[in-house]
Amino acid sequence: MALKLFNTLTRSIQEFAPLDPQKKKVGMYCCGPTVYDFAHIGNWRTFVFADLVRRTLEFSGYDVKHVMNITDVEDKIIKRVREQKTSLREFTGKFETAFLDDLKVLGCREPHVKPRATGHIAEIIALIEKLVVRGVAYQAADGSVYFSIGKYRGCGCHYGQLLKLNLDEMRAGERVASDEYEKESIADFALWKAYVPDDGEVTWDSPWGKGRPGWHIECSAMSIKALGETFDLHLGGEDLKFPHHEDEIAQSEGATGKPFVKHWLHGAHLLVEGKKMSKSLGNFFTLRDLQAKGFTGREVRYLLLTAHYRETFNFTLEGLHGAKTALSRIDECVGKLRDIAGNATAAPDSNLVQQFSAALADDLNVSAAWASVFEWVRETNKCIADNTLSIPAAASALAAWEKVDSVLGVGVKTEAEVPAEISALAEARMAAKKSKDFQRADAIREELKAKGWVIEDTPKGIKLKKI
Repeated sequence: MALKLFNTLTRSIQEFAPLDPQKKKVGMYCCGPTVYDFAHIGNWRTFVFADLVRRTLEFSGYDVKHVMNITDVEDKIIKRVREQKTSLREFTGKFETAFLDDLKVLGCREPHVKPRATGHIAEIIALIEKLVVRGVAYQAADGSVYFSIGKYRGCGCHYGQLLKLNLDEMRAGERVASDEYEKESIADFALWKAYVPDDGEVTWDSPWGKGRPGWHIECSAMSIKALGETFDLHLGGEDLKFPHHEDEIAQSEGATGKPFVKHWLHGAHLLVEGKKMSKSLGNFFTLRDLQAKGFTGREVRYLLLTAHYRETFNFTLEGLHGAKTALSRIDECVGKLRDIAGNATAAPDSNLVQQFSAALADDLNVSAAWASVFEWVRETNKCIADNTLSIPAAASALAAWEKVDSVLGVGVKTEAEVPAEISALAEARMAAKKSKDFQRADAIREELKAKGWVIEDTPKGIKLKKI
């Protein structure tokens, strides 16, 4: 079934077709973290969404090259480096490491290429030189180099490809040095920022003097180096459409004269407890904050994957409790299937896989995808309860879940190590049952429950599960 995705560039749902003549290889770029702090839950919605896209493409048979940049030089970073009196690499390194650790906790596959902006200064300078030669960039009196939107448009190029911009009504600014300028402004933006004393030791030599790159040009240089002048897919949060992604298109196409990206995907904003996330409102969460509250990475991932990527999503702590319950249903079902199947193997049950595939192919319809999973859980549990599920059927059902989970990435709950005290109580309960002291056996069951453990009697013996 053909995969269809909404393309921000055409503002329509289109059948996804890679540029590769063999229709096999896909180049995918996702704007990565700016490593000046721990990533918050709004950031993680974008990165989990990107992981879903990658896994879906791989599930569909594509050979994906996933590139995600690390922005390790930009205005906010330099400000904090100056305030903390540390080096750029020492400051950004700890947050880069934390980000990659959190990425694993959330079950995201690590990108194949993770270029750092500071490792691509030569490529950035070369790209700016092309823009200067082509007459769409210029050096200002302060020594900085700016992209000229007027000259770009004068060449017959279109500025405003990702969203409709009324350039006549927008407030025109001569130029902006800031990486993130006002949404209502249309202005020449900095490609290379001339050195100022506040930059401290964060500076590089260039044909225009000492300085550092602007944020927008970094992504163009890194994506072109990794994926070529034209590639398949570019992802990011919808807040990056303008100016960041629009400026990426302008400077990339201004330098190469070729279409930059064929297909753009943007994830919608995330609210927390119904409001825009803010530290002052107490609804600002990093992954680590949520872990401290007792939630796991797979529960956070599950919740982030329950809403369509183009819908604004309300992330709540109540929703995380719901995620815990939903995953327990899956875990219990999969655990029973493993008990029945044993070491048997079989081809995946086609019914679940086909329904799940059809949902994903419809612009990543995760609601329908999860509905197919929980219908499968319901039907499977019914067969288990009726004792009508054969070993081959259990193996087939298990293989179907594993195929589906290659996209969802929630895995199964790892069994907690059973403490000696709990094992001793379980053995005492078994002894009480053998001696027909059922009152004592029931009392031990309640004691185990009070300590956070559930004991189950199965045909293969007792099973202890952490609550």
